[in-house]
Amino acid sequence: MARLRFAEVRCRGRRAGLLLETPGGGSVFEYAEDAGEDVGCALPRDQRTHAWAAGVHPFFQHLGPEGWLRSRQARTAELDEQDDLGLLLRYGADCIGAVSVHDPDAPATPPADEVLDALTLAAVEARRTISGVQPKLLARAEGDRVVPAGPEGAAPLIAKFPTSDLPELAPNEALSLELARMLLGADRVTESRLGTVEGIRPPALLVVRFDRTPDGEKLRLEDFAQVLAVPRGRDWSGKYDASYEEAAAAIERFAAAPRIDLLRYLERIAASFLLGDCDCHLKNFSLLETPGGLRLSPAYDIVNTYVFAAQGYSTRFGLRLGGRARQWDEITRDTFRALGADLDLPPRAVERALTALVRKREPVLRRLAPRPEWEDDHWRVRYRAIVDDAFSRLEG
Repeated sequence: MARLRFAEVRCRGRRAGLLLETPGGGSVFEYAEDAGEDVGCALPRDQRTHAWAAGVHPFFQHLGPEGWLRSRQARTAELDEQDDLGLLLRYGADCIGAVSVHDPDAPATPPADEVLDALTLAAVEARRTISGVQPKLLARAEGDRVVPAGPEGAAPLIAKFPTSDLPELAPNEALSLELARMLLGADRVTESRLGTVEGIRPPALLVVRFDRTPDGEKLRLEDFAQVLAVPRGRDWSGKYDASYEEAAAAIERFAAAPRIDLLRYLERIAASFLLGDCDCHLKNFSLLETPGGLRLSPAYDIVNTYVFAAQGYSTRFGLRLGGRARQWDEITRDTFRALGADLDLPPRAVERALTALVRKREPVLRRLAPRPEWEDDHWRVRYRAIVDDAFSRLEG
């Protein structure tokens, strides 16, 4: 009979409780008697135990890796890719946010039998993990260099790499985040830049983590798949199985300044629309700990995915909106007016917010004007046309 596994869950490095497998294939998270705070919105401490019938609770599922990193970490650790707890036991000592997962036995990582490329080796040796589909790892600056973070010490950067089928992914996201700053303001979008990680092929998008303070303190950060306790699904499609209105209800319930954050949330969705970001799902919105309580986090993971439509990528816009799934090219200003009404936002505030975005049209399009060095980057021409079309529809 296989031994049931368990993990120690820590919050900000302090013991918060235990995550235990159950004989029926589920799990239970049990708070320690001296736990000082909730580890997540979906796991309130006034209920000491939280059971989940199949696998681990979605809060913990969404701490784990997806896509590229999941397959590499699972293969190197000789784990099934569906084994959430196994992956967290091996790699969960440093996750996004304040919560980490630790193996009480803490075995040393055995040397890999296969020869690994530099990116994979750095990703599995660190014993850290991060969600998201594309190749990525945690990193830090050492003088003028950026290096993989390794298993110890600070990891204030996320390095995101292109895939073989989408070599333009990193410059696309860098450009999209830059334009998002123009639309929303620099303080409402994560800091990022293109660069290289020593020993690993360029280019990489280097993103500054906002779930860490300058001195390395961990801040609570929960994406909305965690907040809403939406199971990840076998193919990770769970992050699309919700509506923007459901996420808004969570802002209303958990945010310290819900009326401000709901309007910012609407603006963020509208900015994603303007930039052709169809992939704005539950995990691309988060609540972040601030001195005043949980607030809507800065924007992150913005990519013009509509530009990849010819390569088979979905043009469905993120989550359900107004009771149904929508294609990006059917969205108009009226769509956001209706969303504002559903969120009980004042119509004048919604109109002012949408008009303020529309007024950014000319500077955004100037930034997308053709440049000699972009001559072979045909995706940039398509990008500009997509954004121009979106602005026309948002003008109403």
